[in-house]
Amino acid sequence: MALKLNINMKNLPLPVKILITIAPAILIVAVVLFLFVLPKNKEIKALEKKIAVQENQIAVDQVKVAKLPELTLENERLGKRLEELKQQLPEEKEVSTLLKQVSDLCISSGQKVQLWQPAQKKTHSSGIVYEIPVKVELSGSYHNLGYFFGSITKLNRIVNISDIRLSDPKPDKGVAVMKMAFTATTFSSVPEEEIQKDKAVPKGGKQ
Repeated sequence: MALKLNINMKNLPLPVKILITIAPAILIVAVVLFLFVLPKNKEIKALEKKIAVQENQIAVDQVKVAKLPELTLENERLGKRLEELKQQLPEEKEVSTLLKQVSDLCISSGQKVQLWQPAQKKTHSSGIVYEIPVKVELSGSYHNLGYFFGSITKLNRIVNISDIRLSDPKPDKGVAVMKMAFTATTFSSVPEEEIQKDKAVPKGGKQ
């Protein structure tokens, strides 16, 4: 048996009539909101976040670009300084020539060379240069010793003087003569292939 409803709009209260009239419109608006507006709103917020991230990245990149000329100049300056330092480090084959220069300075400054004993080279803690020490003993006057040290500073190669030991001066033909012992250390650059070989060796020991 079918149920038949016969609603007479004229007998309904005014608020109910208004509700029935606008109900379809409310339903359509609700469907549109849930199916179209809300998803689009989420997408808009996600895009806004992405835009904010990109704007921040652009700001960072702009700062980097602004500093690029300064960084380029600094890189060039450091490169030139590196080349200057490399010029002060002789290759290993040139070390004997440098040590002969030091020996000649000892003699030309009026010193008597009593000991000239090169020691075994060793790798500096930096791993990029060899230390090549020579034990030296000289005798001469204060003036001659000062002239010798002054000449050492004018060499275009690095020579470190360390472990200096001086004896009490003694008169010799009217001149106060003293003995001095020290270690003269020069450096030579480690060949690039040796550096790379050491880097390839595990820390636990050599292969």
